[in-house]
Amino acid sequence: MSKTLQAIRGMNDILPEQTPAWRYLENTVAALLDGYGYKEIRLPILEFTELFARGIGEGTDVVDKEMYTFLDRNEESLTLRPEGTAGCVRAVLEHGLSGGGQVQKLWYAGPMFRYEKPQKGRYRQFHQMGVEVFNLPGPDIDAELIVLTWRLWQKLGLGDSVTLQLNSLGSSEARARYRDALVAYLQERYDLLDEDSQRRLTTNPLRILDSKDGGTQALLVDAPTLHEYLDDESLAHFEGLKARLDAVGIRYEINQKLVRGLDYYSRTVFEWVTDKLGSQGTVCAGGRYDGLVSQFGGKPTPGVGYAMGVERLVLLLETLGLVPEELNSPADLYLCAFGEPAELAALGLAERLRDALPGVRLLVNAGGGSFKSQFKKADKSGARYALILGDDELAKRVVGCKPLRDDSEQHSIAWDALAEHLTACLKQA
Repeated sequence: MSKTLQAIRGMNDILPEQTPAWRYLENTVAALLDGYGYKEIRLPILEFTELFARGIGEGTDVVDKEMYTFLDRNEESLTLRPEGTAGCVRAVLEHGLSGGGQVQKLWYAGPMFRYEKPQKGRYRQFHQMGVEVFNLPGPDIDAELIVLTWRLWQKLGLGDSVTLQLNSLGSSEARARYRDALVAYLQERYDLLDEDSQRRLTTNPLRILDSKDGGTQALLVDAPTLHEYLDDESLAHFEGLKARLDAVGIRYEINQKLVRGLDYYSRTVFEWVTDKLGSQGTVCAGGRYDGLVSQFGGKPTPGVGYAMGVERLVLLLETLGLVPEELNSPADLYLCAFGEPAELAALGLAERLRDALPGVRLLVNAGGGSFKSQFKKADKSGARYALILGDDELAKRVVGCKPLRDDSEQHSIAWDALAEHLTACLKQA
C-alpha cells in the first residue's frame, strides 16, 4: 500500500476557512503602503546561492544551517529565498532602479523558506510582507517606516499588544571595534558559554547578545555595551530617529542586545514584539543596510527596510479575536431557484444584481433540490437574505426575499426594484 500523500513538514496548506483572515491582513497592508506612496515589486523565490551567502553573511545561522540549497541541471547552486531584502537589492541593481540617486520605495509579499524546527508561529515555508527604501540616508525615512507599521497596528486593533524595541548598530567600523571588545570579554569566560554561543564566538559573536541561554545572559550583564563604541554620526542618526518618534508619540524601548540575525544591518535596527504568542514574539523587524548595495557590486546606496511575518500576525489577530466576523461569511445573498425555467432566469438575474451591487457576495444555488434543502443550504451559507425564484415568481416578475438572520416575514419585490431594495436592506443589516 502506497504511503499517504501529505504536505512536507513545516510547509502548510492555508485552508479556505483561514484565507479570509490572510486576505484581510494583506489587503490592509497593501492599502496602507499605497497611501504612503510605496510600489509593489514581485520577485522570484529562487536565486543563486551566492546572493544570500554574500548578502546575509557566511557564518550566520541562516546561511550555515537554514537554507534550502540544491544544484540544478546545469550544476549551478540555487537557493529558495530565506528572506526578501537580498533579492530586492539584486533586482534594484539589475534593472538600474537606484541609479542616479533615484529614490525607490518598494514592497513585496510572498513565501520564504528556512529549514527550522517547526513550531507554532515558526514554519519552514512562511510568508512575509516586506518594504525596502533606497537612496534616503537620514533618520526621517527610518522614522517613516516605523510610523507606517505603528499605523498598521492601529488599523488592525493591535496597538496595545505590540512593543517597539530599538537599537543602533553604528557604522561597520564601530561595530568591528565593539565586536573585538565583546570577543575579548567572552573568551575569558568561554567555558561558561552555552555550546551555541561558543560556536558563534568565532563566526558571528554579536548574535550571542540575544542568546536564549540563561547562563550566557548572566555573563552578558557586565559585558561591554554596543553604544559605548558608536561613532558620532551614528549617535546623531539615532538621536534624530528617537526625536521623530517622540514627536509622533510612539513609545519605544532601547534594547542594546538587539542585533538581528543578518550581517548586512548597520545603524538603525528595530523589532515590534508581542507577549501574546509565547516564545515567537517578533511580528515585524528590520533596519538600515547602507553597505549592502555596494557589497553586491553597486555604487554606495543607502537602504532601509523591514519585513513582517504574515503567519504570526494572523495568529495574533485570531488569538485576540480581531478578525472581523463578517469575513467568515462567504455570502450576503443566496438565490434559490425551483424548476428549470426558474434556474435559467436565475442566472441572468444574478448577473444583473452583480452589476448593480458591486462588492455584494451573491451565491446561486447549484445542484437543484427541494424547497427545504435549498433553504437549508442558504442558511448554512451565512447569507443574510434568501432570494426565491419559482414558477409563481416568474409569472409575476417578482422575487421572494426572506431574511435569514431575524424573524422578519418573507416579502416579494419586483425585479426592477430588487437592486435598490437589497441595497437598503444590506445597509441596515
